[in-house]
Amino acid sequence: MKTFSATPSDIEKKWILIDADGVVLGRLASQVAKILRGKHKPSFTPHMDCGDNVIIINAEKVKLTGKKLEDKKFYWHTGYPGGIKERTAGQILEGNYPERVVTKAVERMITRNALGRQQMKNLRVYAGAEHPHEAQQPEVLDLAAMNPKNKRTQ
Repeated sequence: MKTFSATPSDIEKKWILIDADGVVLGRLASQVAKILRGKHKPSFTPHMDCGDNVIIINAEKVKLTGKKLEDKKFYWHTGYPGGIKERTAGQILEGNYPERVVTKAVERMITRNALGRQQMKNLRVYAGAEHPHEAQQPEVLDLAAMNPKNKRTQ
């Protein structure tokens, strides 16, 4: 019996819509990374982009457990001496681009190479409930109902 290896003509990509309202960030990111990578499909091939396109709405309403809202810090460097900057997850969620918290969480669960960059292009994150991808007829995936631990009310 031969091992199946997908070719570009074998790959079928679907569109999946996920509502992040009240969903725990890490659990959301791990499921989205699995879908982007294509590991949920029986035809998974490690060296091909066989994952689906994912749309995440209500990213500003994502929940973090424990004290991560105040303690989790995101760092970047300006390129100048002493130019290290930091912001907490709470500051980013309250700022102009709250979807960056979700994007970074998923990005850090994807491999850091050319294939990972290609797979990240299949992710679209929106802070509000509207998205411009109705024409693709995305399937709704209810992550909150998959496991009681996925959703937080507080």
